[in-house]
Amino acid sequence: MAELYGPTEEDRIRLAHRVIDIFKQTGGVVDVDWYIEADQPKTRFVIDKEKASLHGISAETIAQTLRIAVEGASVDLVHMPREKEDVDLVLELPRTIRSSPEDLLALRVRSGDANALPEPGAAAGLPPLIPLRELVTVERTITDKSIHHKNLMPVTYVIGDVAGEVESPVYAILQMNKALKQIDPREFGGTTPTFKIYNATQPDNDRQPTMKWDGEWHITIEVFRDLGIAFGAVLILIYVLMVGWFRSFLTPVIVMVAIPFSLVGILPAHGALNAFFTATSMIGFMAGAGIVVRNSIILVDFIELRLAEGMPLAEAVVDAGAVRFRPMLLTAMAVVVGAGVILFDPIFQGLAISLMAGEIASLLVSRMAVPVLYYMAYAKGKA
Repeated sequence: MAELYGPTEEDRIRLAHRVIDIFKQTGGVVDVDWYIEADQPKTRFVIDKEKASLHGISAETIAQTLRIAVEGASVDLVHMPREKEDVDLVLELPRTIRSSPEDLLALRVRSGDANALPEPGAAAGLPPLIPLRELVTVERTITDKSIHHKNLMPVTYVIGDVAGEVESPVYAILQMNKALKQIDPREFGGTTPTFKIYNATQPDNDRQPTMKWDGEWHITIEVFRDLGIAFGAVLILIYVLMVGWFRSFLTPVIVMVAIPFSLVGILPAHGALNAFFTATSMIGFMAGAGIVVRNSIILVDFIELRLAEGMPLAEAVVDAGAVRFRPMLLTAMAVVVGAGVILFDPIFQGLAISLMAGEIASLLVSRMAVPVLYYMAYAKGKA
């Protein structure tokens, strides 16, 4: 969804036409539309109250006649022997008659003046029937259109969807941004040559033509932002816990350095399977980070156990990489098997790819990188 802001409604509509063209020219963007309604004809029946009063007919009588003719009216209940509930008896005109204003004007209402001369052929003593066209005039106008505001500013919405070659709005929006930045706001009532595009915030005024991405893109930004904040908080807690366990400020850093190693497998795996990096992929990366830290702790803890037994540092790091490879391999196999069941799920595919590829990459990389980094950090003090 593109929210368009501008000085006047005409400027926003012209800008919306340009944005719609960009939407339609972008591959993978389908179902392009906007919130501007087309002109809807409106027919008003205006009562000539002076004529109606001369005939002794009230405005309510005329309105009720038209209402019954157009909408129908329930006049009674029918008690059917085989029906559990009563059935409404509705009086209404055929659709072919009530859909035409000219046909409705042919309806007649009885005059309320009892002293008026009866029509030829009318029953004696009954007031005459007056056609509505003598009492009502028809005005044809355009129905008022919806006016959209957001945070007290008038806005025009352009919407679309993604399908086919593009399944995530991120890629489509990145491509459309290149074309949107070529728009000159001065063509749409602006005074600056730069067209501003907002993502997470809304413009503070509508004096300049601007645009804000909303809809699924706004949700995506919020999801990744919140996940990133949560991930950062978790990393801090993990670091604090490991500082208390290892009684060192440097060792937890060596352990956590292995977390980015999982991206070595995650990103190429998404490309190889032609999958998009989605919010579930981010969740998989965060979940895999815990497994990566666990494997690194296993290596570092084993190194320190061997050092406590008197083994030289060089031999300890080599022994840790060799001996602890088996439990790390079993952990990776368990993750691959467990995540394999959702590998082809359209929603959780990213989660499965991140867990499987990230665990395999961290298994191969961290097994060598963590012992080497530990050796480089403590070679002088523990060699």
